[in-house]
Order: sequence, then structure tokens, then C-alpha cells
Amino acid sequence: MLIVMTYKVHAVNKKETDEALQEKTSLIQSWLYAAIIFILIAIITSIYFMVKGTIYEGHLMEWLNIVVRVMHITFGIAWIGASFYFVFLENALNRTENVRDELAGNLWAVHGGGFYYLEKYKGAPKTLPKHLHWFKYEAYFTWVSGFALLLIIYYFNASAMMIDTNVMKLSTAQAIVISIGSFIAAWCMYDLLCKSPLRKHTLLFVLTGAVLLIGFAWFYSYVFSGRAAFIHFGAMIGSLMVANVFFVIIPSQKAMVNAAKKGVTPDPQRGKNALFRSIHNNYFTLPVLFVMVSNHFPSTFGNKYQWIVLAAISIGSAGIKHWLNLREQGRLSVWIMPASVIVLLAVAYATAPQASTTKCKEVSFAEVNAIIQQRCIGCHSSQPTDNIYTAPPNGVKYDTPQEIVAKKDLIMQRVVVTKTMPQNNKTNMTPEERDVIRCWIEQGAIIK
Repeated sequence: MLIVMTYKVHAVNKKETDEALQEKTSLIQSWLYAAIIFILIAIITSIYFMVKGTIYEGHLMEWLNIVVRVMHITFGIAWIGASFYFVFLENALNRTENVRDELAGNLWAVHGGGFYYLEKYKGAPKTLPKHLHWFKYEAYFTWVSGFALLLIIYYFNASAMMIDTNVMKLSTAQAIVISIGSFIAAWCMYDLLCKSPLRKHTLLFVLTGAVLLIGFAWFYSYVFSGRAAFIHFGAMIGSLMVANVFFVIIPSQKAMVNAAKKGVTPDPQRGKNALFRSIHNNYFTLPVLFVMVSNHFPSTFGNKYQWIVLAAISIGSAGIKHWLNLREQGRLSVWIMPASVIVLLAVAYATAPQASTTKCKEVSFAEVNAIIQQRCIGCHSSQPTDNIYTAPPNGVKYDTPQEIVAKKDLIMQRVVVTKTMPQNNKTNMTPEERDVIRCWIEQGAIIK
């Protein structure tokens, strides 16, 4: 009897020791990842200041942009995919047929040539598995790589990419402080909203949250350049999403796991709080995805009422996600999808270019080339003279007449229609010069 009791005590102690070792290993791994990231950032920042002002600056920035952007997209796909999948599971769970008392639901699925059976517990299983997968690093690395992109593209080139003196005159330091400060302010306001009594009133909560987001869209449009305003709106939402994971979802899950290890019933409210924030992240995804690609579409960020465009597209895309979520629950809404599509089509219609009423005289290529040489060639050349761009942006060059003609459609869209080039009108291209370029293109873009 004594031998049996001793064996049981030894087994319990060994289990506790293994769990403590596993938790310690996980903590060390987390700090190691963080240390590696900060060391890489420090190294890259040091290299940047070493090559700043040399012919290598543009090359370094281009490769940093490529590498970090690929990382950001990869981690983002993993995070958003997990968000979509787990909200789908929550929506699609069988909660009534042959469900054990300890379960909240289950789901049969087929994928990749195999059958899967998934179960969700109301609280926690009686015995925790030895290996428990945590979904957190996808979120953390998405945010870190996204912030690195913000640093590379916008903070290092604030005077060219963030600051538009026609919108607001800011120093580089002021622009960066406003940028980071807005993310912190947004989280504080959003977190207070989530903890307020409004969370029990879905419609009021959604309307208040929408007003809050629209307010930030408006704020960014009156502080930064159009392109930077859009990116900052997306970065702000992305920061809310990762803060949800870091401050609410993961701590709630850790508390539930610790309670289960001690044999104590987990606090169900913590699970509800985590699910509440996870659902918010699910709705945030489509607006964030739109913002991620928006810098390729100047008809959106270059519009006079860009913040309304941004707000409308965010609401429309979130509406489509809501329709998909309802469909996964087996509920269909007649009006949500059509309404969302109408909102998006209305944006497309409202941002359509207005035909110019200015009559054109015959324009020669020499006139157009003179404007391009004065306003555009500083950046778009094989040897740029701009103080920011030491390599032609996106490889676009106007060194020869043939290169200019080849990009006539792009010039029409960026220079004439959306007026988003030159970047923040850095070289002060006049409306009259834009009209000369328009007339030349409409007359066939002939070199003579």
C-alpha cells in the first residue's frame, strides 16, 4: 500500500515538474523570439543609418520592403485563416444532436482526402492533453512585420510618404508621434467600449464602434497624406486586433488552462470575453485586407473625400463578412449582402473621374517632356536626384520618349485623374501642367 501511494505521489510530482518545465521552456522560447526580433531591428536600423545618403540606400530599402512584405503577407494569411476557420467552427457547431453534456458542440468535416471530427468543450476536459497548440504567434508576427513595414516605408521616409504640407505641416518626429499615439489612443477607447455596458446592446455597440472607426479615418485624412491615411487606418485596426490577442484572448486562455490543471472549474466569463474579441477580429479582417492593397489604387486614397471612401468600403466589406457568418450559422439575411454590395458599387461610382471641360490646343511632346523633366524625373530616372528615392519607384523611368509613351495610361491615372503624382505634389505640378499632359494623351500621345 505504501509503495502504491509513493508511486502515485512520485507520478503527480513528475507530472507537475514536466508541466513546469514545459511552461518555462515556452516562456524562454517567447523571450528568445522577442530578443531575435529586436536584435534584427537594431541591426537593420544601424545598417540604414550607415548607408543613408549613399547609393546603397535605395537598394537597401527596396530589399527590406520585399523581405518584410513577404513575411507580413505570410503571417497575415496564417492569422486571418485561423480567424476565419475558428469563427466558422463556432458558427457551424452541432449543438443539439448526440452532444455529450460536457461539450458545447461538435463538427464532422472532410478535407484533403480525410475525415475530421472536432469537439468544443463548455469549460475544459477532465484531463488536459500533453500537447496543446496555441494560436498566438501568427498574430504577433503579423503585427511585428506590419510595424516593420510602417517603419521602412513611412517612418524612414516620413517627409515623402507621410507628410503632405497641403494637408498639415508636420516635422518627421511629430508625424511619427501622432502615428504611434493614435494606435495607443484607439486601443484605450476601444477597450473601454468593450468593457462598457454597451457590449450587452449589440446594435448600440456596433454603431458606437463604427463612429469611433470613422472618426479615426477622418482624423488620419486631415493629418497625413492620402496614402498614409489609408495605411494608418489599417495599421490602427491591426493593432486593435493584436492587442485583443495579447491582452484579452491569450490571458483568458492561460487562465482557463491553469484552472483546468488545478482541477478548478474555469471561469466561463473569461472564455466569453475571449470569444467576444475574437469575433471582432473576424469582422476587422476584410477592411484590413482592403487597406493592405489600397496603395495600389489611387482612385481610393486620392479622392477628395478619402475618409468617406475608406469608411464606406470598411462598412461594406464588414457587411459581407457578417453575411458570411450568418450563412455559416444556417441563418440567411435577405438585405445584408445586397446592401453591402450597393455600398461598394456606390463608392466605385462616386470615385469615377469627372470629364474635363477644358478645351485642348494641339500639344507637342516637347511641351510634355519639359513638364516631366521638371516635375517627375527627379524620382523616375535611372539615376534619381531626389533626396528620398535613390532608385526609381516601382522601376518606372521617364528617361526616354519611349518610356514616357509606354506609361501613358499610368500617367493619366496618377497625374491627371487622381492627382496623386508627384507624391504629395512635392515638385508643385500645377493644374495647367496636368491639363497639358491630359490633352497630349487624349490626342494620341504622339512623339514628334
